[in-house]
This record gives sequence, C-alpha cells and structure tokens, in this order.
Amino acid sequence: MLPQSFKLGLGVLLGAVYVQAASLRRDSTVFDCLTQNKVAYLTSSSANWTAYQAPYNLRLSYTPDVIVVPEDDDQVGASVRCAAAANLKVQAKGGGHSYASYSSGGQDGSLIIEMEKFDEITVDQSTFIVKIGAGQRLGNVAEAIYNQGKRAMPHGTCAGVGIAGHALHGGYGYDSRKWGLALDHIVGLDVVLANGTCVHTDATTYPDLFYAMRGAGDSFGIATHFYMSTEEAPNSVLWFTAGLASSLSDANTAAAGFEALQNWTLTSPDLTPNITYGTYADSGGSFSFRGWCMDCDQTVFTNNVLPAMVAGWPGAQLTVQSLGWIDALTVLSDPDPLPQPLGHGYAKHDTFYAKSVVSKDDEPLTPATWLSYTTWMLANQGQGPWFSINNLYGGPGSAINAVSADESAYSDREALWVFQNYGYTANSLPPWDDKITVLIDNLNDAITNAQPDGNFTAYLNYVDPDLSPAMAAQDYYGASTYDKLLGLKSEYDPAFVFWNPQAIGNAMAL
Repeated sequence: MLPQSFKLGLGVLLGAVYVQAASLRRDSTVFDCLTQNKVAYLTSSSANWTAYQAPYNLRLSYTPDVIVVPEDDDQVGASVRCAAAANLKVQAKGGGHSYASYSSGGQDGSLIIEMEKFDEITVDQSTFIVKIGAGQRLGNVAEAIYNQGKRAMPHGTCAGVGIAGHALHGGYGYDSRKWGLALDHIVGLDVVLANGTCVHTDATTYPDLFYAMRGAGDSFGIATHFYMSTEEAPNSVLWFTAGLASSLSDANTAAAGFEALQNWTLTSPDLTPNITYGTYADSGGSFSFRGWCMDCDQTVFTNNVLPAMVAGWPGAQLTVQSLGWIDALTVLSDPDPLPQPLGHGYAKHDTFYAKSVVSKDDEPLTPATWLSYTTWMLANQGQGPWFSINNLYGGPGSAINAVSADESAYSDREALWVFQNYGYTANSLPPWDDKITVLIDNLNDAITNAQPDGNFTAYLNYVDPDLSPAMAAQDYYGASTYDKLLGLKSEYDPAFVFWNPQAIGNAMAL
C-alpha cells in the first residue's frame, strides 16, 4: 500500500498535469481560433512581447495568456469570441494607463486586446463631432482636433493617457467646470459585445448600453471608436500659479489658507465656470496653487481675482501668463510633449500606489479636516516619495455637476474637491516598498477620518486595486447606480467575459 504522503503528493502531481493539459487545450483552442480569423497575436515567446505586455504601473505587472492586435471591428469581435470559447477573460488596452493595471487583465492569464491600430481622429466639419479610435492618446487628440478647425474638448493633463479608459470612466480636465467631463462629450460609441457582435450605441440606440459604457465601460464591451462633441477652443488661457511653500512650514497657516479658499469658492461672485484650480504638495517641500481662467481679462484677474483666492496663504508668490490653447495644454503636459506614440511604442512607466477622495458640494471640508490634511503633509516631508493633488470639480456653476446623476453610470455629480494621493518609488522602477502603501493609506485617512460624516467617495480613473469589489462598487458608483449596472451586466455579459477584479458583478447588489 502506498503511504498517505505519497498518495497526496501523487494527487498534487496528477492535478498539476491535468491543469497543465487543460491549459494547453485552452491555449490551442484560442490560438487556432485567432489564426482561423486572421487576427494577429503575441505570446510570451514573441520577440516584442515585453513592449506589449509591460503595464504603465510596474508595481502591478500581470502576464496575459495572449495579446491580440486587431485591425478592425470584425477582428475585435473574433478575438472576443475566441477568448470566450477558450474560457479566457478579456480586457482592452487603449493607453494602458490603468492605475490598477486592469488593462492588463488585473490577473495573469487573460486575453488582452491591444487597440493601437485604432488610430483615427477625424472631425466632421459640419457637426464638429470627432471620431476617435480607441487606441489614441490625449495629446494626439488635442492637437488633431485643434488643427481640424480649432476645436477642443475636456480631458486630462497627461498627454500619454489613452482616450478610451479616460473618457469611459470620467475624464476631468482644467476646462471641465465650463465644459464637463470627457465622458459628457461622448455622443456615440462603436462597441463589440460579449458575443462578438459590433453595435453602434447612443442615446436612442441601445440606450441602456450607452448608459453603462459611460462610467463602467470595462465591464460591458470593447469600445472601438468614440464619437465626441467638441468645443470652440478659447482665444486665450490665463495659466496662473502661486508658490505657497512658506505656508507649509506651519500646519495651521496652511490649513487656514485652504479654509479661506473654500469659503471664496462657495461664496464669491468672481468664481465663474471659466475658472478652475487646485493645489499640489509633495514630500520634497513643494506646495503650490495653480489653475486656468479661459477667455478672462488678464488685468482684472491678476489684480483682483487671484489675490482674493490665495489671500489666506501669506507670502504667496503669484504668476499669471496668457497662452494660446495648444501652448496651455503643453504647459500642463510638461515635461511630456503633446504628440505621443501609440500602443507598444509608448515607453513611459511608473511604480506607484494611488488613492482618491471625493468630497461633496453640500459637505464642505471642515477646519479640522483641513488641519488634519496639512498636519499630515508637514509631518511626512522626506517620506515616500509622495505627492497630493487637490482639484476643484464643483462649486457654483460647475458643468460637471449640472448633469443628472441618472444620465450615465458616472456617479460623482456632487463633487466639490477631488484629491489624488500618490506614492511612488524614487526611480519609478521596482522593487516596491510597502511602507509607501501605508503612507498613502494614512494620507487618505487623514482626510476622511477627520470628518466622519463627510459622505466621501472615490474617483474611478484613480482606481484603487486595494478596494474589495463591494467597497469599489459603493465608492465608485453608489447603490442605485451599481444595482442598475448589475442588471445590465446580466443582460449584456452574463458569462463575465469582460472581467477585472472590480468589474460590475463581482459584488452583490448594494
């Protein structure tokens, strides 16, 4: 008789053999299917695998089973069908900037659809609606639409961020208080569904899908093309900054400045939707205030408006510069230029952990909260490294909050301030130091714990992989939106083909 330990070992060995055999059958199935459908793909043995596989956030690096590089909607559809037949989960990779590396699947063993071949940017000269391929990046889009009729639209400041994930899950820019989010400018989408079919969706065609894609697109389909309304670019942009480093030497002084700014924000008639701003602080002692005023009178703004905003920070060093539209975007993108390579040609990476806090218009931050925040900043100089950005989303007249919460699956329509708290390695490369994770967790807690009734949420584009599916559902969507999405998931993707660790359906109804 075989000893029990030997039998257990043999069972493990046979189990491993069976798993390996099943994996080989699955891989054979998907590769044969992709070949039959003439879809180009890469595996870990491909010569340029690393360039395609590497995520933006090197702290969270996953190894897909296969990366496909389709050239049209039919090939995207075939890729989805091949993955489903092989029981592989699917995620699209547009820009690849997902903070949680969900564009790499959020796990090993997924099928990743690299969208780099979808590079169109064409402005319709009669409607000024731009058609954008899902592989494009923000800087390229900004330049192209300006060159095709001096058009503009709201989007983030980092030129290398992909349009797809950014716009499907929000898309804040320095012009968003006037124009809304990038998501709000989506008027139509070409979407490949879980069954591999391609449909066009808008407010009247597949309206439920249109609702779900704008806020939870990663869980419902692969957007191949975006149709987005554009705005007439402003004639000038006032780029303003205020150096506040002297105020950071004392937590009470720094907190008093935040209190004064918040009071001005909520009460001053000088705040128009043309104005937006935020603060930046980091572990190296930097502390500054910066923002935009679009098509504003430079003399009035410089002499009256800006000094009133920063009056609570003594010794603020003020600078105001008038720029053209493209120059203003270039300043925000610095040190990166606006033109950026697509797909695997993009070589910028970081190693980081980020969290966010969204405060609400009807729950202004208390003096105790501002003091807790500035006390933490002062106490943690030289740690990390880290930075904290706090931007104004709301306030009187904000276009972000003028949109009904029921209009799309994006739920933060009551935002006032949005904090991005970000810790990273000094050289932007691994290995990761877990102490930085604790540091950023404590920074978030310094804000939220000081105001237990603050009704804080989180911003989905700063996705936090440490949140459980249930916590992510609550923080990113809230109960009513999430439960509606849960029902739509069962309709459009009942087999969970489109999956990541926080995808719709990974948490029960809220």
